[in-house]
Amino acid sequence: MSFGTSDFDDDGEVMSEINMTPLVDVMLVLLIIFIITVPVINHAVKLDLPKASSQPEQIKPEKVQVSIKADGSLSWNGETVAADALEPRLAAAATREPQPEIHLQVDRQAQYDHVAQLLSAASRHGLGKVAFVTEPGAK
Repeated sequence: MSFGTSDFDDDGEVMSEINMTPLVDVMLVLLIIFIITVPVINHAVKLDLPKASSQPEQIKPEKVQVSIKADGSLSWNGETVAADALEPRLAAAATREPQPEIHLQVDRQAQYDHVAQLLSAASRHGLGKVAFVTEPGAK
């Protein structure tokens, strides 16, 4: 009488069957564990929480329209200004918080020198947000 298992039957052939009993036992134990633990995991405490907004307040910077005409004349928000009066306005705009966006409208016939001087003055005063306003092209 032999109590040990061997890889060979009494006939000397190799056993090709897998013993499923331990696998079924393990699966049943896991099923029982999941059935017991799932209700515990879903158990939650009901609280009346305070409401708060987590969105930061977005302060839109003001927009300053600066226009350069073909003859080199300047306008600040539709008001015609002299070239020497532009520097103090740029300095005042640079001190505001948040800094305004400069929307630059330039006539097609204007000289590049006027645009370069305005961009240089804005850069000197620390105004970094400059946008070029254009008209949409024909499709």
